[in-house]
Amino acid sequence: MLSDVPPAGPAAPATPGGRGESTLDRLTVRLPGVAVAVGVAAAATVLSHLAPVIGAPVIAIVGGMVVAVVRAPGARLRPGLAFSARTVLQASIVVLGTGLSLRQVVGTSARSLPVLLGTLAVALAGAAVLGRRLSVARDVRTLIGVGTGICGASAIAATDAVISADGADVAYAVTTIFTFNVAAVLTFPAVGHLLGLHAPAFGVWAGTAVNDVSSVVAAATAFGHGATSSAVVVKLTRTLMIIPITLGLALWRSRGAAGGSRPAGSTLGRLRRAFPLFVAWFVVAVVVNTVGGVPTGWHGAFSQVAQFLITMALAAIGLSARFGDIRRAGLRPLALGALLWVLVATTSLGLQAATGTLH
Repeated sequence: MLSDVPPAGPAAPATPGGRGESTLDRLTVRLPGVAVAVGVAAAATVLSHLAPVIGAPVIAIVGGMVVAVVRAPGARLRPGLAFSARTVLQASIVVLGTGLSLRQVVGTSARSLPVLLGTLAVALAGAAVLGRRLSVARDVRTLIGVGTGICGASAIAATDAVISADGADVAYAVTTIFTFNVAAVLTFPAVGHLLGLHAPAFGVWAGTAVNDVSSVVAAATAFGHGATSSAVVVKLTRTLMIIPITLGLALWRSRGAAGGSRPAGSTLGRLRRAFPLFVAWFVVAVVVNTVGGVPTGWHGAFSQVAQFLITMALAAIGLSARFGDIRRAGLRPLALGALLWVLVATTSLGLQAATGTLH
């Protein structure tokens, strides 16, 4: 696991407080790997302007993997890459919270909420059932499920911060999600017009069935301007589901780590130990933005910062990927992604039809 990569060089002596090295020592050890991750992320950001549908995060993880093929990162880079792949991505999720508001959930129409929750349930249940049937590894099917059900690479990054999945698993999940993002951008607008959807209905469909925000916006804009605002509101509301999903996964994994035995202490104590600190800060960021603590003029800058931090984290994950593991994964995760994509897209349309909001 990326979070388990030890620092290069001899271990510093332990201290009674459990801190074996100073802050300056930790920074010095991590700096080379962080610098490489920043470099790849910067290059991906520049290239993303040439291919906006793909987006910088996907370019970064693919670019990192290409660099790793040419020259695998040595022990000197591993501490910084591990820091970037975990701590930096946690920070990116917190920054994302400054662009979300609880008012967006309240303001989302009753029409979109059943579709949003229904497609999320289908994605997560489908990932568990179909993934097990396809013999896809637990972490891979979890990452593909949350990536499909919530918000693509961002949800995968948040989930990885909780479950500490292997770098190859994260890389394969992001690549799978990206494949069907491109397919959605290319096919959703044409299918929407063929079905005679009006702009708000298409916005709900794109917001619930397309994964990454950039691809949601691209598909909705290609359909027609009126669909974009609806798609963005639904998508941002869907993004808020990162909170309960990561909390649930953290608690589930903490109980599983105990080997099935009942952990000591109260339920509240177990939840406190399982609660990821970055999720608490994410909630704080959302609340602060809700009460107006984040000036509107800052949202664009914070969004760019969050995007770069995610790009940097995924660059580090790509640089750390083990290609033997990816080859051993085979085509089954891709098949799982395809099945979930079709299942979520049809469920979204079906729920809108059932509630009379499709046309």
